Amino acid sequence: MEFGHVGRVVIADDEPVVRRALRTAVESTGEFHVVAEAADGHEAVEAVRVHLPDILLLDVRMPRMDGVETTTALRAPRPEGEAAADAEGDAGTEWGADGGAGTRIVLTTGFGLDRDVERALVLGADAFLPKNAPRAELLAALRAVRDGDAVLSPQVLRQVLDALGTPTDAQRRQARARCEALPPREAEVLGLVAAGLSNREIGERLHSPEDSVKALVGRVLAELGAASRLELALLARTAGAGVRGPRG
Repeated sequence: MEFGHVGRVVIADDEPVVRRALRTAVESTGEFHVVAEAADGHEAVEAVRVHLPDILLLDVRMPRMDGVETTTALRAPRPEGEAAADAEGDAGTEWGADGGAGTRIVLTTGFGLDRDVERALVLGADAFLPKNAPRAELLAALRAVRDGDAVLSPQVLRQVLDALGTPTDAQRRQARARCEALPPREAEVLGLVAAGLSNREIGERLHSPEDSVKALVGRVLAELGAASRLELALLARTAGAGVRGPRG
């Protein structure tokens, strides 16, 4: 997203009062605009594919299709025929050609970091927030996700990765081969991202401007075919690097 761009947001929650409160908070500074609301997962998927927002605020627990299923639907590759038909507006619905794959997903939950949140994060969600998070915390998370920065703390990142269990030898070999193909600078950035550091913190470690770090992280994501910083951390952990705090 370019600087000065007003972030486009879809809010998905089955409680109208929650949607209204989130809309008020999201639009309070003029940095973000809510382009659609959804009351369940099915409506959320359609709203994302129609409006192609920058961010989806997604309630983990909703009727018909919950946050885990919604994340799965938005992150799963779509058959070429289906995507082409949707882009042409078949069935009366004009869906964007990318199906919303580029939309960042921020989970909202009233239950903390539970198993459903962990599953959705592993499936491709980018962050999670308590529903009662202060407005400043919500906006800070939206800005971080918008800018491709870290949202999960190192402690939460470790908790999510620990919940996945031990990778197989084959998974380790495959992940190691991918990571070892990175140039040294990108490999160093991967390790710092895997430790849960923000772009600013990585810049301090590498003595690089934050914009340069952001570009480096983008290159690592592209070279490894990863959709999120969490996926990078998972890949590094599977390769055997683990998620360690950087040495001081």
